[in-house]
Amino acid sequence: MELGFKKKIALELARLISNNIRKEHPLRQLFWECTLRCNVSCRHCGSDCRKLSEVKDMPREDFFRVLDSIAKKTDPHKVFVTITGGEPLLRDDLEVCGKEIFERGFPWGMVTNGLVLTPERFESLRLAGMHSITVSMDGLEENHNWMRRHPQSFQKVDEVLDLFVQHPQIASDVVTCVNQRNYEQLPAMRDYLISKGIGYWRIYSIFPVGRAAHDPMMQISHEQYRGMLDFIRQTRNEGKINASYGCEGFLGRYEGEVREMFFDCQAGVTVGSVMADGSIAACASIRADYNQGNIYEDDFMEVWEKRYAPYRNREWMRKGDCKDCRYWRYCRGNGMHLRDADGNLILCHLQRIREADKMVK
Repeated sequence: MELGFKKKIALELARLISNNIRKEHPLRQLFWECTLRCNVSCRHCGSDCRKLSEVKDMPREDFFRVLDSIAKKTDPHKVFVTITGGEPLLRDDLEVCGKEIFERGFPWGMVTNGLVLTPERFESLRLAGMHSITVSMDGLEENHNWMRRHPQSFQKVDEVLDLFVQHPQIASDVVTCVNQRNYEQLPAMRDYLISKGIGYWRIYSIFPVGRAAHDPMMQISHEQYRGMLDFIRQTRNEGKINASYGCEGFLGRYEGEVREMFFDCQAGVTVGSVMADGSIAACASIRADYNQGNIYEDDFMEVWEKRYAPYRNREWMRKGDCKDCRYWRYCRGNGMHLRDADGNLILCHLQRIREADKMVK
């Protein structure tokens, strides 16, 4: 897979910028897994969420202490807090949490399945300082409800999208996980979102962990994977909705064409997480083997400054298929969430594209 001269130059510049960011590792995004409780049981979920979780919701005061630690070392206005779960809306005190986060100077947003988001709740969250909100939509009605295992899920998402349009001051987007059921429906989904007035749509492929690792319906073929990238590129070129591929994976010739930025896994570099049990992590999708501490034993910023070595120097990942790859300088071993407990790569996006190309030839 050859890269054009201009793309190589752009990738080299991006690599130099990335090297400087890794040296400075400024915290810019903090995920808070505020609960493991959830009101759906999605087929692809990679977390340990359930309706009745053995892990209790993190007391908000415990998370506030983390924010206070961060504010002593960096400008809180430059650290975006993203509240995740589980389903954050199952916390009755979510507005209290949001208001306290906002009053400490941190902008914040949330990720939701939308099932219990009413206009009244949206307004109370807005008044609590909510800056952004993301909702998942994994197909039109039948396919989305199948994925989410809930008969009213799509209807609620449809209502949430109307709230997005009614409140343009709140940054909003839709996330779609592509699978065997919804792959052929991508054009219809695009047209539906455009008709609703949605401006931003993030599209992901599902990586083989959690429930998705054992369900063949969750995994698309190599040809479909390349087709998904072609679809995103075409949709971006049409300009009716800002579609982009997720943040994972070096994509070779597709770099710079299916998302705003070149691939560069920011887990542990600019992105940190506090999990429901207090674990100090990076991207919330990364397995617990790579946690760096716990807020009940460690100071978050002390950990941020002095640990995270596996994230910032990834030479240890240069093994297996990565060892002699000529694109290592741009990829650096792919996303950390695609490494198993032994550090082996689970999935290579570039290899998927190569395999799809072979089928055409």
